[in-house]
Amino acid sequence: MPLPAAKPPDGPTLFKQQCATCHTTNLSDPIRQGPSLFKIVGRRAGSADGFSYSSGFAKADFVWDDAKLDAWLTNPQQMIPSAIMAYRQPRPETRAAIIAYLKELN
Repeated sequence: MPLPAAKPPDGPTLFKQQCATCHTTNLSDPIRQGPSLFKIVGRRAGSADGFSYSSGFAKADFVWDDAKLDAWLTNPQQMIPSAIMAYRQPRPETRAAIIAYLKELN
């Protein structure tokens, strides 16, 4: 009898595995290396209360949406050269799952 096909990880699982070390998804936990991502979709870049952003975010004049989040997760330093986020996700399906989860937090 063949084994069932592996189920791809969902957005919350991927977030926990790949993002939660540095980011929270609520406003009650202490700030980590990165800002809370609670309600990030529709938020102006570099505007999370209580987080000290790198200098490039002062020049970031955009609001986070699907396209901006996708570009950011692909290559943060290409979007904002002084960004210190080391994470990059080359797989579009993984980025899409994480972004879908972030949208659920709004």
